[in-house]
Amino acid sequence: MHPTGQAAAGPAVASPRYAGDVSSSIVVRTLGRTGYQATLARMREFTDVRDAATPDEIWITEHAPVYTFGLAAGREHLLDAGDIPVIATDRGGQVTYHGPGQVLAYVLVDLDRRGLKVRGLVSLIEDAVIATLAGYGIAGERQAGMPGVYVGGAKIAALGLKVRRGCSYHGASLNVDLDLAPFQGINPCGYAGLRSVSIGSLGASVGAADAGSSLAAQLANALEQHRAVSQ
Repeated sequence: MHPTGQAAAGPAVASPRYAGDVSSSIVVRTLGRTGYQATLARMREFTDVRDAATPDEIWITEHAPVYTFGLAAGREHLLDAGDIPVIATDRGGQVTYHGPGQVLAYVLVDLDRRGLKVRGLVSLIEDAVIATLAGYGIAGERQAGMPGVYVGGAKIAALGLKVRRGCSYHGASLNVDLDLAPFQGINPCGYAGLRSVSIGSLGASVGAADAGSSLAAQLANALEQHRAVSQ
């Protein structure tokens, strides 16, 4: 997600929109490669200014190499940053790595309007990742007490959220086809020795753009289905 520091407006590709019913409207924005800090600032601004008439959005992007520390992160889990920037952020969770070839799906959702609690949104995102992986012949799974998605005990997708004003931002990162070496510079998500894998390292050939599109569709469909069930 270079150009560094700027999140492009990007085309809006939406799931079904229904006139007069904003709660069923989801806008998917494909941002390309963006700078982490600029995108975070943009998510915060979106959350601060949105109101009851603002449609929910899913942002799909990649970032230049960066380690991010969640609110619960301990510095002891940063083993060797090398020349990769380290940024403290406001999501939940521990330390993780973002880089080119990894898809970020940022989920900006009015939880009350969709009848969702935080744990429900976490489960919904994990389900969407698992469904996306299944489309590439990969069996993703949960690990008890460890948010995210795993394959054979190795992590393929990390998850962290922030809720403010009843609305979520941040989301999930899915390893598609990236250099996994930077994960060796941290204890991923605070777990020493936790291996990281990607769709590519598991033998499936897919680009970040296609995986991002698939994940966005799964997320949008899951959110719409939850709304239908909850009403």
